[in-house]
Amino acid sequence: MDAIAGRFPFDSDVAAGAQRVEPRVIAWRRDIHQNPELGNREFRTSGLIAGHLRALGAIEVREKVAHTGVIGILRGGLPGPVVALRADIDALPVEEQVDVPFRSRARTEWNGAPCGVMHACGHDAHTAILMGVAEVLVAMRERIPGTVKFLFQPAEEGVPDDERGGARLMIEEGCLEEPRVGAIFGLHVTSNHPTGMVGYRPGPLMASSDQFRVFLRGSGTHGAQPWRGVDPIVVGAQVVLGLQTIVARRLDIAKEPSVVSVGSIHGGNRDNIIPDEVRMEGTIRAFDEGQRDEIHGHVKRISEMIAAAGGARATVQIRRGYDVTVNDPGLTAWAVPTLERVAGAANVGVVDKVCGAEDFSFYQKAVPGLFLRLGCTPPDVAIRDSAPNHSPRFFVDERCLALGVRVLATLALDWLGKDR
Repeated sequence: MDAIAGRFPFDSDVAAGAQRVEPRVIAWRRDIHQNPELGNREFRTSGLIAGHLRALGAIEVREKVAHTGVIGILRGGLPGPVVALRADIDALPVEEQVDVPFRSRARTEWNGAPCGVMHACGHDAHTAILMGVAEVLVAMRERIPGTVKFLFQPAEEGVPDDERGGARLMIEEGCLEEPRVGAIFGLHVTSNHPTGMVGYRPGPLMASSDQFRVFLRGSGTHGAQPWRGVDPIVVGAQVVLGLQTIVARRLDIAKEPSVVSVGSIHGGNRDNIIPDEVRMEGTIRAFDEGQRDEIHGHVKRISEMIAAAGGARATVQIRRGYDVTVNDPGLTAWAVPTLERVAGAANVGVVDKVCGAEDFSFYQKAVPGLFLRLGCTPPDVAIRDSAPNHSPRFFVDERCLALGVRVLATLALDWLGKDR
C-alpha cells in the first residue's frame, strides 16, 4: 500500500475530498435540476458556477464566454502543463415526468413555441460534478504540477435557429488558449449503464450529426385527375425509399455503421388536392468523416435524380452539425489504468458506439481528448427498464456523482504528473 501511495500521492486526498464535497455536489445538482435553462439562456446556472469558483479563492474566473459559458483557471503551485475538464450546462425543451421533490416545473419558449424545460440528458450532473472537482483540487493546489482549466460550456444541445453557441464558439473565443491546453477530459452520465460503471472506447465513440432537407416541387392538380399534374407526394415516397439504399447498398458497413433517417414529411392540406410542394427533413449519422461526406453526396444525387425521373424538381440542403466524437487512442490507453484504479477494474470497460452526437468532438479536433460514459442507473433497476437520456422520465442515481468527481480529478492530476 505504501508503494502505491508513493506512486499516486493524490489518490487518498481526492477520495477524501470527493466524499467531503458529495453532499454539496448533490445539492448543486438538485438546484440546477429544479431551475433548468436552455442553450444560450443559462444565466442563473452560469451565475451559480461563477460564484462558487470565485468563493474558492484560488481560481481565475472568466464569464460570458460563448454567451453564458464560464472558464475557471487553477494554477498549481508547481510548474507543468495545462489540462482542461469540460461540463455542459444546458437543459432540453422537455417537460419532466419524474416524481422527485426537485422536479422541474420550468416553462419557456424555444424557437417561438412554448415548452417545458428539463435536464433530461444529465447536464445538471455534469455541472455539479465539475464544481465539486474544482473544490477538491483547490484544496491541494500547492502540490499540483501545472494548470487545470474548468470549462463550463453552454448550448451543447443546440441553440435557437438564428444563434451560434456551444463548443465551437467556446473554442473561437479562446477557451483552449492562454494558457494553451494539452489535453481535455469530459464525461456523460448515461442510463445505458449501472451506477459505478465507467465506459470508454478508443477512436470513434459518438456519431456526427447532420440535418438534411429535401424540397420537392411538382405541379398541383385535382386528386381525381393526377395525370394532369406531377405528384410530389408520390415522388417523395420514392425519395424516402431511395435514401434507405445509401447505407444498405452504397457504404462499406464493415468499416463503420451509419444512419440516414427521414423524420418529417409535410405536403398538402386536403384529401382531394395534389399539392405543388412537399418538404422532408431527416438526420445523417456517421462514425467516419469520409463516409459522412460520401453520404451527403448520395442524399443530394438520389433525391435530385428520383425527382427528375418523376417529372419533379428537388432542392437539397444539408446542414453540418457536430463532428464524430473521436477519443484519442493514445490518451485513452494511457487513461485506462487510472480509471481502473478509481472505479475498480471490474467496473471499467469498452462500451458500444452511440449514434447520438456531442459537440465535445470539436475540442478533440483541437487537442487530444477523452470522453467517458458514467453509469447512472440504480443497481436495482434493469437497464432495459431505465428511461434513456432525453426522455421526460430520465433519472440520475445521485450515487454516481462522487465517482464522477474522483474520475475527473484523478485523470487531471495523473495527466499533469505523467512526465515527472
